[in-house]
Amino acid sequence: MNNIQHYIDIATEMAMSYGPKLLLAIVTYIIGAWIITKITKLVDAGLEKSHTDISLRSFLKSLISVVLKLLLIISVVTMLGVETTSLIAVLGAAVLAIGLALQGSLSNFAGGVLILFFKPFEVGDYIKTSEHEGKVEEIQIFVTILRTLDNQRIIIPNGILSNESITNVYSNGQIRLAHTFGIGYGDDINQAKKAIESVVKSMPDILTSPASRIHVSAHGDNAVELLLWSWVKPTDHWAVHFKLYEEVKKEFDRAGISIPFPQRDVHIIEKSS
Repeated sequence: MNNIQHYIDIATEMAMSYGPKLLLAIVTYIIGAWIITKITKLVDAGLEKSHTDISLRSFLKSLISVVLKLLLIISVVTMLGVETTSLIAVLGAAVLAIGLALQGSLSNFAGGVLILFFKPFEVGDYIKTSEHEGKVEEIQIFVTILRTLDNQRIIIPNGILSNESITNVYSNGQIRLAHTFGIGYGDDINQAKKAIESVVKSMPDILTSPASRIHVSAHGDNAVELLLWSWVKPTDHWAVHFKLYEEVKKEFDRAGISIPFPQRDVHIIEKSS
């Protein structure tokens, strides 16, 4: 019984000594986390009002949130009675160990800084990498988030993006489409060109400058191939792409122009015995 009472006395003493500190630390963390959320939102709103680049805004918002949360954790640990000098020494050793263990993460951070500095792409651009493509939704500290055309979310480490070739499809404000239409060898090329031109003129989303061009691109096995180059705004890319195939087919039908399919001429030679 004496031993039990002894342990109860020790527990009571520790609760009286550390209980208020622990309670204060918990309350401080909750309030601090709420304040950090508010500060992050205010910073984002301020950057938006100052017309700061949207890519830089998302990066700074993520960076400020991480730094403030780290400072909050240090403050809470200090309130529990851990000496600041000891804490800094421990953190220094921990940072060194973590830095060695997480070299990839540091590379991704450096990659994010390079992306924001050199601006190979920005939020809203449509990019292609060696493995992925999609619209840039967000550039964070360590990763860049893409949204694909079929609404999938792709998360790519910044270190990879800063060290490989990237195609920025929409960066110049207009893109060129290339469509190939096959006509029969017995059809009139000039008439087919006029049919394609009439379709182009009927579609207001196709830009007039640069002007569209139609070329005979190849003499194929089954068709004479006509290549149409037309220019559109990035937002009209896919709508025009699919509409052109539909409207050209309809116009060819009205003009009596055939769209040939693969075929073979078979010659049977009968040998006399």
